[in-house]
Amino acid sequence: MAYALIAFVLIGVWLFLARPARVPFTGNAAGPSSGGPKGPDDDPDFLRDLDRRLRGD
Repeated sequence: MAYALIAFVLIGVWLFLARPARVPFTGNAAGPSSGGPKGPDDDPDFLRDLDRRLRGD
């Protein structure tokens, strides 16, 4: 019985220490922060410029 308890504790400690490090939660699960790079379809300045160029202004 004592060997089973010791084995259980050792396996628990080993699993606890071997787990990967957690990435801190930033609160934004949708993607990069607003200051990060954007795709062209998410950039209002790009879309405004594209609309202006398509109209020939």
